[in-house]
Amino acid sequence: MADQIPLYPVRSAAAAAAAANRKRAAYYSAAGPGPGAERPSRYQLEDESAHLDEMPLMMSEEGFENDESDYHTLPRARVTQRKRGLEWFVCGGWKFLCTSCCDWLINICQRKRELKARTVWLGYPEKCEEKHPRNSIKNQKYSVFTFIPGVLHEQFKFFLNLYFLVVSCSQFVPALKIGYLYTYWAPLGFVLAVTITREAIDEFRRFQRDKEVNSQLYSKLTIRGSCFIRTDQLDGETDWKLKVAVSCTQRLPALGDLFSINAYVYAQKPQLDIHSFEGTFTREDSDPPIHESLSIENTLWAGTVVASGTVIGVVIYTGKETRSVMNTSNPKSKAGLLDLELNQLTKALFLALVALSVVMVTLQGFVGPWYRNLLRFLLLFSYIIPISLRVNLDMGKAAYGWMIMRDESIPGTVVRTSTIPEELGRLVYLLTDKTGTLTQNEMVFKRLHLGTVSYGPDTMDEIQNHVVDSYSQTHSQAGGNTTSSTPPRKAQSSAPKVRKSVSSRVHEAVKAVALCHNVTPVYESRAGAATDAEFAEVDQDFSDENRTYQASSPDEVALVQWTESVGLTLVNRDLTSMQLRTPSGQVLTYCLLQTFPFTSESKRMGVIVRDESTAEITFYMKGADTAMSTIVQYNDWLEEECGNMAREGLRTLVVAKKALTEEQYQDFESRYNQARLSLHDRALKVAAVVESLEREMELLCLTGVEDQLQAGVRPTLEMLRNAGIKIWMLTGDKLETATCIAKSSHLVSRTQDTHIFRPVTSRGEAHLELNAFRRKHDCALVISGDSLEVCLKYYEHEFMELACQCPAVVCCRCSPTQKARIVSLLRQHTGRRTCAIGDGGNDVSMIQAADCGIGIEGKEGRQASLAADFSITQFRHVGRLLVVHGRSSYKRSAALGQFVMHRGLIISTMQAVFSSVFYFASVPLYQGFLMVGYATVYTMFPVFSLVLDEDVRPDTAMLYPELYKDLTKGRSLSFKTFLVWVLISVYQGGILMYGALVLFESEFVHVVAISFTALILTELLMVALTVRTWHWLMVVAQFLSLGCYVASLAFLNEYFDVAFITTVTFVWKVSAITVVSCLPLYTLKFLRRKLSPPSYSKLTS
Repeated sequence: MADQIPLYPVRSAAAAAAAANRKRAAYYSAAGPGPGAERPSRYQLEDESAHLDEMPLMMSEEGFENDESDYHTLPRARVTQRKRGLEWFVCGGWKFLCTSCCDWLINICQRKRELKARTVWLGYPEKCEEKHPRNSIKNQKYSVFTFIPGVLHEQFKFFLNLYFLVVSCSQFVPALKIGYLYTYWAPLGFVLAVTITREAIDEFRRFQRDKEVNSQLYSKLTIRGSCFIRTDQLDGETDWKLKVAVSCTQRLPALGDLFSINAYVYAQKPQLDIHSFEGTFTREDSDPPIHESLSIENTLWAGTVVASGTVIGVVIYTGKETRSVMNTSNPKSKAGLLDLELNQLTKALFLALVALSVVMVTLQGFVGPWYRNLLRFLLLFSYIIPISLRVNLDMGKAAYGWMIMRDESIPGTVVRTSTIPEELGRLVYLLTDKTGTLTQNEMVFKRLHLGTVSYGPDTMDEIQNHVVDSYSQTHSQAGGNTTSSTPPRKAQSSAPKVRKSVSSRVHEAVKAVALCHNVTPVYESRAGAATDAEFAEVDQDFSDENRTYQASSPDEVALVQWTESVGLTLVNRDLTSMQLRTPSGQVLTYCLLQTFPFTSESKRMGVIVRDESTAEITFYMKGADTAMSTIVQYNDWLEEECGNMAREGLRTLVVAKKALTEEQYQDFESRYNQARLSLHDRALKVAAVVESLEREMELLCLTGVEDQLQAGVRPTLEMLRNAGIKIWMLTGDKLETATCIAKSSHLVSRTQDTHIFRPVTSRGEAHLELNAFRRKHDCALVISGDSLEVCLKYYEHEFMELACQCPAVVCCRCSPTQKARIVSLLRQHTGRRTCAIGDGGNDVSMIQAADCGIGIEGKEGRQASLAADFSITQFRHVGRLLVVHGRSSYKRSAALGQFVMHRGLIISTMQAVFSSVFYFASVPLYQGFLMVGYATVYTMFPVFSLVLDEDVRPDTAMLYPELYKDLTKGRSLSFKTFLVWVLISVYQGGILMYGALVLFESEFVHVVAISFTALILTELLMVALTVRTWHWLMVVAQFLSLGCYVASLAFLNEYFDVAFITTVTFVWKVSAITVVSCLPLYTLKFLRRKLSPPSYSKLTS
């Protein structure tokens, strides 16, 4: 693949290496004390190629004063030196300097207060010395005083609007006045009125949302000291999370006693991380004082919802210091490619305007005050740049969004960003998440592997028989040994190892899966029964039909549901205990001593439980194979079986246990509690204590859970691939699982090979692997996040160029930051339009980084759909959204934009001809209401009706997605098509003006009447010429506009001679001019369709 891309060998010149080493030493010595200070001795290299792998992975060009020696040795990967001087200033440096100065001034004027840790006293607010932000949320852009200035600034920062503001203001200068003031100010005022009204409505909606949020209060507490909350609006996860109260406050006799105790909360300073919290709760009026550590389990962030239970809390963070507000970033304003293209054409029109004005003054001979004449000509020809262009396009975008949301084939679709619907028709790369996007995020337990025996869906009854047998034997042994009152306290690990039977191994595995989790059974209240927690404590209803499971992950729920199906049911769980029901109906109680939650860093979770019947203490742990392989005892099957399950598309978890003696646990508990009370590096100290237990654990089993594909994923991906869209899958899952899903979903077609990029950790390894990869042809790439990071550090350009030529790319083990970076790199290196689609909070950064973001409302919540530009309910809706609505939006906007420009060009051409004939006088051809009416009531409805046009029917576009490929080439709106419309405008404008001048008889007013009427008719006929599929509203618009013009003739006495326009002479002259201006174009269109038909014409015939 891409044999033309050279991967040059690493340079090994001694002089270059020595120079580089000196610079490295200087660089690190300048870093001061710390880790960087010890590095020079390590990197004193004599020969670079010999010590390639020892070089640091992160070495920037700027760190070595933009040295061109050794790092980024590939020429195209080098960072070019920044230009300084006049060339740099002219090419954009001035903008950089202005932006830097403005940012500096803003930082000076709006210095943010320093965030600090705080101490909050219960019931004594006067003890708090510091002031904190008001506990209210404000998402409004403007205040009452800044609304008008702010909206005006947002409008006039665009060239088009600023240009017309200058033109309109020039009419206050008597020497430059061309016509009536309302001729210029009425269109500009209409544009501003529409914009201000839209912004006011949006601002009022923000105010209402803020008011609703600020009126919500929390005021509850449960007797059991715990509650469930929903955090889907904060982190995108829909599963309920268990939150725990401070234990020492649960022993107070009454709620009012909370305000009489002498206690305070010490909390860390506000920060972004929503998954961690460090603090302490101290009660000073007890002997001795009580110190209790606070963690994430004790917090309820603003934005979460109490789903079960009641809570009374102490407010620690308010207003702008809450986690939800600190994590809210203003998404960038996205500009569509069509808008950028039109902006370029607008600049071209401005240059044409200036050139035409200069030509007219030159032909005058620069007589008299020529500079004033130049300005007057600039004003006369100002309609070359139509102010109605922005209004028409914005109204068109709103219409496209309305059509998308009303499409019954994709119900539930919401357009959240109405400015970029055309982007849906220009996409080249689609980057998608896996879990919940391509898959359903509904987990089904599929496989249990014990090392020597494996159980699948067909053999689950064997597991159930083993569980029944094990607990029946245990029950009989317990019944025959009732005299034993002292339970054993020794750990099982001290006994000699005996090979266990399959039945006992299955029993141990099922019990471990049933105990090691964060799942809580929730029981619905019975009809007519009390709903308070006390009733639930006394009269627990453990019936299966009333029970549902809640957990932080659907994987957890699937595992517990599986243990229930094989006979071991989780029936109750609180803060301190867990109860399991055996197949015989016996309830086993386990005391929960410690719980270690799952984190993305550790990739595992664990519990320490004590069996109430035997007093045995057991440490259970489960996690990803990468994290557990070094924790469990040596075995020869785990790695192989994990790979086998991953190739089946299963998500794997390794389950292990370790028996503890009472002395071992007491020692661990004291060290663990001490680490949890630490205020500095608490997380590291806690992790170190827990890791002291994670050694030589007994491997129990390997579980496999399947995440089923979404409905219609395969045909949708097939359609998108046929449409020429390259699909990249970015997931945090394992390489094997991601590869399997890519093949099963047909992301990688059956005929394509797959190149799995080997793990690389150094530049040398990345160099060799890239060389191996570039020899492959037409194969999909699968790469892990770690290897991707190394490749991007050293061979960013080469890697991206090779990857972009692949038909499909799968990036596994990706973090949210990596996903966003990949999107940005694709945009940067290819210049093509990208689309990102996901369903979870971890996909938000990727969605916002893409040119077009699509969010799916899935099981991971609504955070992705709320942050996206378009929200859908199922992945299969993407196909219709792109190939139907994307196509029609782009085609319609391209036609609409060019026609509006044509409307301005044709009247400017007529003005130029008129001025040329009358000795280059800067006198307007049409004045007053004629100019205002021309762009509004006379032509607005037919021109805007182009938003209803379609070149192919929706079912044809779905059946032949290959038609989408032409859209990405941008042929519907280009300089070529623009020049065609310019030529049409020049031809028609010249015919209309010269025809009127030739055919008029006596009075100048006849020239105005003939030419203007022919102009209106020509515009209506040109709309008819442009339309490809007629809609009944188009016909209504044509006749409505024509009727408005005919009716207005009676009121335009100052412009038209009413007696003349009712004569046959007027009619035949107007008809003749109109036919000459339009008939050749109709003929050319007919010949073109016959001789060179478009690609879709054969499909529609």
